[in-house]
Amino acid sequence: MKNPATKAIDQEIVQAEFQRQSMAARLNWLRAGVLGANDGIMSTSGLVLGVAAAPGASASSILIAGTAAVVAGSISMAGGEYTSVSAQRDSEKAALKVERQELKDNPELELRELAWFYEQKGISPDLAIKIATELTAKDALKAHAEAELGIDSEQHVSPTQAALSSFFAFGLGGLLPLVAVTGPWTEFRIQATVFSVALALVITGYVAAKIGKARSGRGIIRNLVVSGMTMGVTYVIGLLVGTHLV
Repeated sequence: MKNPATKAIDQEIVQAEFQRQSMAARLNWLRAGVLGANDGIMSTSGLVLGVAAAPGASASSILIAGTAAVVAGSISMAGGEYTSVSAQRDSEKAALKVERQELKDNPELELRELAWFYEQKGISPDLAIKIATELTAKDALKAHAEAELGIDSEQHVSPTQAALSSFFAFGLGGLLPLVAVTGPWTEFRIQATVFSVALALVITGYVAAKIGKARSGRGIIRNLVVSGMTMGVTYVIGLLVGTHLV
């Protein structure tokens, strides 16, 4: 029977693991949200500037095009995310099904295989087989899923949540350039859009870099360069096509 000190340590370990998994899940959703907003800002800003560059473009035509871009982009992002995450979840379940059958057919070989994975991490063979034995006795499938497949057998990503997250993130990101380009500052709508988009991308680039524990400067510069190219190219195309049509 475990003494109180051992029980307290076990409880702390369980709580720490629960917090780690919860934090990882929140960070994944936050990262997806930031990237979705980033896509919304870039793609919508490029489209509305392309329309705004055309000679004689009215605020109503820019608003219609921008609104259509935000709605279509949000739905497209949500659909793509749903399909992608569904495929990932199906692959995980298929791999777990195979692993479950292998554990049933040849448990001894699977035990040795699990121990081998721990040996590759630098654990001595004797200790590795001991760890593998204890983990197998507790939850063999979970142990093999984490060691061999790198997944959690008890948790699967939700396609619906991923789709909704992408839908709203893209939509919110796309609203920024749309509001900037159709605001009351008609004479300065291009400058206002470029400035607001650049500021927003500095923020999203910084947040994304911090989430990924990378250098923020590189992420910000990458965001600005890609966005600058997008807006520049679409602006020139809108100007050339608009002039030709007029």
